[in-house]
Amino acid sequence: MNRRFPPPHAVRDLALSEDPLDETIAVPFECGDNAGDVSGVDAKPDDGGHPVMILPRADGSFEWRDTAFGPALACPQVETVAAHLFTTRPWTLGRQGSQDVAWRDIAAAFGMPDSALVRMKQVHGRAVVITDDHQWQLGSPLPEADIVLASEPGNVIAVQAADCVPMLVADRRLGVVSAAHAGWRGLALGVPGATVKGMAETYGSRSEDLVIAIGPSVGACCYEVGPDVMAAFEAGGFGGDQRGRWFHDRPPVLPGNPPMAGLRSEPRPGRAFFDGWQAAIDQLLASGVPQANIFCAHLCTASHPEVLCSYRRDGIAAGRIAGAITPARRR
Repeated sequence: MNRRFPPPHAVRDLALSEDPLDETIAVPFECGDNAGDVSGVDAKPDDGGHPVMILPRADGSFEWRDTAFGPALACPQVETVAAHLFTTRPWTLGRQGSQDVAWRDIAAAFGMPDSALVRMKQVHGRAVVITDDHQWQLGSPLPEADIVLASEPGNVIAVQAADCVPMLVADRRLGVVSAAHAGWRGLALGVPGATVKGMAETYGSRSEDLVIAIGPSVGACCYEVGPDVMAAFEAGGFGGDQRGRWFHDRPPVLPGNPPMAGLRSEPRPGRAFFDGWQAAIDQLLASGVPQANIFCAHLCTASHPEVLCSYRRDGIAAGRIAGAITPARRR
């Protein structure tokens, strides 16, 4: 049986208005012994005495999960194949950053020991790590890569982000999985396509069998970039039509994602607002993944300071969110 995190506060079980992305929801949550030590989170007690956190409304293809470590986001379509989650700021990783001890919660959320967790030293590239039979231990050197693949159910693979795109992939036919990290550099290098190619070459995955969850990352509503970014995509071989879809002359209005405080309404000369979500989706489509198999949370990390981590908003003080997934049990 595939592991599924219990959905006591599933978004789809709540009443929706005509424009659900403009709503927020309030859910009680428990964070173990650290429940009272969640800095920067608007937590108020509900009638039952539990702290309540205001969560933004994600895309309808995602649901919030209430875990022992804080709220997490999951995509039910991917969840039918492989257990996974995207963490939030209340998790230890979100409050303390990428310290080894903060990653223990990720493995524990899957009911696995620390040694089951495999992650990378992310370098904004497109190198691939294959984790089968690999045992990661706290304090051990991390491989330099931004894409990680796994087929053994005893592994949990994870990427971290604080504005970059975290992407989780599962193969419906084979049960194998991958996790990828892509900032603008990774997207200019084609990380989404490299992930699909890596799964095909390693496991024989077919693009039409892949289901993909794109987690929270900075949206075009808040992401002003310079000419070096636009030049990197041109150098990466992306055509004018594609670049025209990804770069905007003013920040688009994204439902449920308010502009970051202090954001300019128009870019400075030579600059633009970048849509990493659309860039990732388009690259996956170009790799043969069906549109119906791609799910994007459409949550901007810079728009939700109480819930999500953003380097662009908070600078070096920013924590990190994680995207983590474990392979399906073989039948």
